[in-house]
Amino acid sequence: MIVFCHLLNDSSGSPRVLRSTLQACDGYTDRLLYIGSQGRGVLEEACVPTRRYWYHRSKFRIITLFNYLASQVFLYRSLSRAKDIPTDATVFVNTLLPFGAMLWGWRSGREVIVHIHEVSISPKLLRYCLIGCASYFADKLLYVSQDHLARLPIFGPPAEIIFNPVDPILKARAEKVLYSPRKSGAFEVIMLASLRGYKGIEEFIALARALRKRDDIHFTLVLNADPDEIVAFNDLNPPNDNLTVHSRTNNPSIFYVRADLLVNLSRTDQWIETFGLTIVEAMTFGVPVIVPPVGGPAEIVSHGVQGYCIDSRDSSIVEAAILELADNQDRAISMSENARIHARKFSFDIYARKLRSYLLSYK
Repeated sequence: MIVFCHLLNDSSGSPRVLRSTLQACDGYTDRLLYIGSQGRGVLEEACVPTRRYWYHRSKFRIITLFNYLASQVFLYRSLSRAKDIPTDATVFVNTLLPFGAMLWGWRSGREVIVHIHEVSISPKLLRYCLIGCASYFADKLLYVSQDHLARLPIFGPPAEIIFNPVDPILKARAEKVLYSPRKSGAFEVIMLASLRGYKGIEEFIALARALRKRDDIHFTLVLNADPDEIVAFNDLNPPNDNLTVHSRTNNPSIFYVRADLLVNLSRTDQWIETFGLTIVEAMTFGVPVIVPPVGGPAEIVSHGVQGYCIDSRDSSIVEAAILELADNQDRAISMSENARIHARKFSFDIYARKLRSYLLSYK
């Protein structure tokens, strides 16, 4: 049996990768999932026996931190009280945050695997504590890119790098779609991101405003947020006619199908993307991309081939790249073909094969 432990169920990257991990282990071994009580997201679709432990986020950061620490006590207690988890079970901890599961696995003598997705964790004291827990309690570490391993080395347990996969259902949808610029009537620029400033949301809005006179270019922002949060966001950031803001979705393909270009504008001085799942998903649909020149995205995208690697702080360069692709259909189609071909390296089958091999290693 593998006991999977995660904190927050939503539509962001880490639970989506965990969903793929659960699918990869289907038929391979018994699975059991522990997730925090707040949020209903993509893990609802995993079709795995699920147990919830208490967790609640607050609009006040200090309260969220306190609740998070308390949640790990609840997670540890829930695992300790479980009578149906075999002594030879593996504890698979998704992200560094569920340290209660690391501690329980170590104390109970079970193998602990930590699948690391993050680099930036604050406050710094928490970051050091979580790294220390993984170093001391884990038996194996799993990273999502070479840059990720280099930026967050955790000494002690053996580490492996496996790129995140594209969901097979999404890939099947992409195979039915032919990239054709301006299929919606305008050149569609999209970004999918969490409602966090460091994700480059302000930069995306600024791009839309800078290009508002180009009525043939439209911007679509999909935020990992509830509808009421979107209403509050729009009240603070009234969108122009060329910008549409959507709440979270469990089906991003509806946006990839219409997209001509995907951008990731994460601020490189505040947040380093360890991988960039939306990037490879968009590329699977043949959508060219603009991504940060550092971190995992720089390993995925070759500048000038599948898209461009540009620092979001260089707004004039980002704007020029958008205009080039909007006005040069042949260039956009060429990058689209390159993107679709390159995205095959991130298939679910490759991920499942490598993951199962990894789970059997170091036994």
